[in-house]
Amino acid sequence: MLEDLPQQIVALLPRMRRFAYSLTGSRDDGDDIVQAACERALGRLHQWQPGTRLDSWMFRIIQTSWIDRLRSRRVRGEDQSPDMIESLIGEDGRRLTEARLMLSRVRKAIDELPQDQRSVLVLVAVDGLTYREASDILDVPIGTVMSRLARARRRLHELMQETTVVAFPLPATQ
Repeated sequence: MLEDLPQQIVALLPRMRRFAYSLTGSRDDGDDIVQAACERALGRLHQWQPGTRLDSWMFRIIQTSWIDRLRSRRVRGEDQSPDMIESLIGEDGRRLTEARLMLSRVRKAIDELPQDQRSVLVLVAVDGLTYREASDILDVPIGTVMSRLARARRRLHELMQETTVVAFPLPATQ
């Protein structure tokens, strides 16, 4: 059973990257956290308990790795705010541009959420985990998951309403 765990971890990489990106707000930091989590997990495969969810175990390692990195940065006095500017140069077409702009707005709004709300939102709304699974990963009661998710959704809605601006009026049709 332990022999096929590395392959199962590889299959989880896209989900782990999404979760790590949601925590860090940066693709580079997210990838670094996933790599550190994979190294930690592969070095401690004997600690995984058969019959438990591997994805929950990996998400927990990612979250712990991120918390460790934040603490380390505070001690060293490093800047914790990654540069989130993404270029839209080279893209063609109105729909693609609008979709990218909307995605950028959503990402920025999610980044403004408190860390605890952002984690729950990504686990449940993006990754499709149940409240119970998110509760287990985050090591909080299920009611806390529900209330954080409700607050995250409400705040995300407010943030999206605040940033809704018509930049270019559409031409009148006749």
